[in-house]
Amino acid sequence: MKARIKFRKYGVMKFIGHLDVMRYFQKAMRRADIPIAFTGGYSPHMIMSFAQPLGVGITSEGEYLDIELTEKISSEDAISQMNRVMTEGIDVVSFVEIPDEKKASGMTITAAASYRVYPLESAKTSDIRLPLPGNWTEEIEEFLAQEHITVWKKTKRSEKEVDIKPMIYDMHPDADSIYLFLATGSEQNLKPDLVMDTFLNYTGAEETALHYHRVDVYARNEAGTFVPLSDMGKIIL
Repeated sequence: MKARIKFRKYGVMKFIGHLDVMRYFQKAMRRADIPIAFTGGYSPHMIMSFAQPLGVGITSEGEYLDIELTEKISSEDAISQMNRVMTEGIDVVSFVEIPDEKKASGMTITAAASYRVYPLESAKTSDIRLPLPGNWTEEIEEFLAQEHITVWKKTKRSEKEVDIKPMIYDMHPDADSIYLFLATGSEQNLKPDLVMDTFLNYTGAEETALHYHRVDVYARNEAGTFVPLSDMGKIIL
């Protein structure tokens, strides 16, 4: 049986990088007595994979981890057992069964992610936020009205010019934040800081401190609609 864990990451834990989060969950699985499966061979390790690793400094309420189980455990028990051993800054939100097929893994099916971007008084803390500048609504409309939004995008091996406009599914002011809905995954992957840097360069604005918060990560269902990864599984009774 395979299961998908959804968790929140906030507070000081936003400064913990992906590899350390992986090690943290490995220890948490043991402490919580989750019946997770191990690989074979001389150096067995837990079978787990993260859908879309989060950058350092970004908070989130929609992170995903897929694991393989050796025996059934109810969603309610798994959530309870894991949250009892979690430190402040990471909470397990849901635990659902997912199909066994490799093509159903979170890493494979991730297609988009949503974010909220908050202007800050200072880059030293994300606690003191500022109202959105009044002219950003019009400037966002003008920014998105461009035929192309071309940037130099770094890859692992090189740097190339890319039109990111088709990867921005939505961008609009919402209360005290900018809402972003972006292409994310193995095929297309657009980071929110690249969008905001490009937008601020377009407007000629002074350097602005920003906090990025990931709302959720999405896959496309059979109808072609974006749905949260947690909706691609079922509760274990």
